[in-house]
Amino acid sequence: MQISGIDPLTGQPVTVTYDSKIESVNPAASGGEAHVYLAPGFIDVQVNGFAGADYCQSGTPIEEIGRSLDVIYSSGSSRIFPTVITNSPQEMVGALGNLANAKEQLPNSAVMEGYHVEGPFISPNDGPRGAHPRQWVIAPDIELFYRMQEAARGLIKLFTLSPEWPEAPAFIEKVAATGVTVSIGHTCATSEQISAAVSAGATMSTHLGNGADKVLVRHPNYLWQQMADDRLYAGLIVDGIHIGQDFLRVALRAKGMDRAVLVTDAAPPAGCAPGEYRLGEVVVDLLPPGDRVVVHGTDRLAGSALFMHKGVEKLMTIGGLSLADAVRLSTLNPARCCNVEGRKNGLAAGDRADFVKFHCHPETHEIRVLETWTDGKRMFAAN
Repeated sequence: MQISGIDPLTGQPVTVTYDSKIESVNPAASGGEAHVYLAPGFIDVQVNGFAGADYCQSGTPIEEIGRSLDVIYSSGSSRIFPTVITNSPQEMVGALGNLANAKEQLPNSAVMEGYHVEGPFISPNDGPRGAHPRQWVIAPDIELFYRMQEAARGLIKLFTLSPEWPEAPAFIEKVAATGVTVSIGHTCATSEQISAAVSAGATMSTHLGNGADKVLVRHPNYLWQQMADDRLYAGLIVDGIHIGQDFLRVALRAKGMDRAVLVTDAAPPAGCAPGEYRLGEVVVDLLPPGDRVVVHGTDRLAGSALFMHKGVEKLMTIGGLSLADAVRLSTLNPARCCNVEGRKNGLAAGDRADFVKFHCHPETHEIRVLETWTDGKRMFAAN
């Protein structure tokens, strides 16, 4: 089978021959329709739920998860990490088991590459804790991690915690040794604690700039420390709400084009009508016009309503990036940061046949997803 388009990473028209993996990539006489691009499928490593389906609840019906995955394919994502946030240990283990069952049973589940666990080993403090429920925040517990990983059938690939706990370095070292990417997030750790976490094996910052105090000491503080450490990738929620343009541009300059990662941190209301929803045990509101998710009755953000292709747009319109760099942050960087095998080289022979074909307006940068492919199977086609 073959597919053609302009490779946004090179700007050159290509024809890709593929089955479940890419067999060859060759220059094409033209890319076909003007401004139509063929890129590796987007990878979103932080998705708490989508289209009304809550990935954080053990009782979410598997068919609802499947319906949400169809909507996610429409955003150009070929791989995601469904994310489970802080809750009771029993409920977190149950939610991971439910996701594992969904992956085994659903016909469209190949997009579920692995799972991201965010909590419960985070800061108990207001601000850094974000929307996570305080009563379930606890110190790092390696035995609980092993229980979670067993329920997930070994597919936890990303784990977020705060290094402020004395137990954190030993925990990080053990988890990283299993091949799981360990990320720093929801923290008010000192510079020394962050350095110790990175030395122990942490390699990422979760939604940098969010899950933080409203007022920080000028310097040192945990944001500067994470931006300055070149060993850390940084996840960034680029919806124009979670972080402002100035912070985004500074973070992009600090991390460069090789260490920044676009994430949505999408919550269950993403893609739904404004109203009341749940994120685990937390009641949340999707506010009109449908772009902001908050803890019910407050102004505290609780994930986003962002679609991945819209995040790529905003990397260009807000972040000032080229299309090539925006695609890098949504494909190569998450694959390399979170060890997504077969996705680290772009459109290259031997990598998985995950594609997104899209139109990008040359002036407004608006992206319209045309097709999404996972493992050589077309999972979405626009009408």
